[in-house]
Amino acid sequence: MSLEKRISIDPEIQHGKPCIRGTRIPVYIILEMLEHGLTIQEIREEYPHLEEADIKACIAFARRLVEGEEISPLVAP
Repeated sequence: MSLEKRISIDPEIQHGKPCIRGTRIPVYIILEMLEHGLTIQEIREEYPHLEEADIKACIAFARRLVEGEEISPLVAP
């Protein structure tokens, strides 16, 4: 999947946060909806102009952000 076709970053839109191209919908909003258990279909009902590929691009974008990151275990204080 070519993320450039689905995700854009523009300092003039949503303070430079990654958004679904052609919209002002930040990637994090879609990820938050998925986190809360909404399905792709439910998200599309909320945002009918989005395609399934837009939502999957948000997931792919997040994965690419963390795939090269070193994660340390969380330690309770």
